[in-house]
Amino acid sequence: MTTPTALQLETVRDAAQRGASEAARRRTFAIISHPDAGKTTLTEKILLHAGALREAGSVTARRRARSTVSDWMEIERRRGISISSTVLRLESDGWLFNLVDAPGHADFSEDTYRTLWAVDAALMVVDGTRGLERQTLKLFEVCRRRGLPIVTFINKCDRPGIVPLALLDEIETRIGLRPIPVTWPVGTDGQLDAVVHRLQREVLEVDATAHGATIGAETTTSVGAWQPAPGREHAWSAALEEMELLDASLPSPDAGETLEGTQTPVFFGSALTNHGLRSLLRGIPDFMPSPRPAPRIDGQTQPVDGPFSAQVFKIQANLDPR
Repeated sequence: MTTPTALQLETVRDAAQRGASEAARRRTFAIISHPDAGKTTLTEKILLHAGALREAGSVTARRRARSTVSDWMEIERRRGISISSTVLRLESDGWLFNLVDAPGHADFSEDTYRTLWAVDAALMVVDGTRGLERQTLKLFEVCRRRGLPIVTFINKCDRPGIVPLALLDEIETRIGLRPIPVTWPVGTDGQLDAVVHRLQREVLEVDATAHGATIGAETTTSVGAWQPAPGREHAWSAALEEMELLDASLPSPDAGETLEGTQTPVFFGSALTNHGLRSLLRGIPDFMPSPRPAPRIDGQTQPVDGPFSAQVFKIQANLDPR
């Protein structure tokens, strides 16, 4: 047997280090929700905020308007629902995301179940006007059995709905995860004025654009310096009282507890108006894991820095209808 040279050993070590470094910056996750919670719209807006799109499409786009990237099949565009899971790859702030937009409708759940065995985490989208719904609970149980950490996004905060504190209580009561808000909405009566990042103590505002298809000017102000618009002082006072209660009763979000499945970091916002999406995008790497060593069919563990291997869960072709 030929003894490896020092140069060969160094080459192997360098390759392993590059592989480990590349794996560390990756996050592979699925977006799960009940139908019509805004999952595909959120997917489109994540692409927009990551710079992968100049203009976001609409799930209900008219013939000449832009339709969504993830709903690429003609029947999906016609019906306004996701039928097949779609894998989207994007980079943001040095991170590489493999995002899977999985069908929410129960009729196509087999595709979603297969997807959840191929990802490292899940982003659970909850309709803030309806709370936790049947299909969301069903998909959450699949994630629990799979041991997937869950990050939660409360969507549609720009509409009249369930109060945020009640939504947190519902999450803890019905699925057994302790919800820890990272951001908090400022708004009442279906008007979302801003979103507060509780950890950074900053108020984040986004200027409105036509149908939210592009990102309006974003303003960041410290909690102590921010002033609500005239007539909206009551919404700001209510948000401050709620956050004071949260600070006194809840711990800080903890990535370790999220990975262990005892806690879920919660982000509030609106995919339609772009509120809260920048914070969500930047928070995903903090609470979702990078790829981990995986079991092989022979029972051995495949290390991240070992020879190339892959788990094929789906094959896609001809995504471009042209």
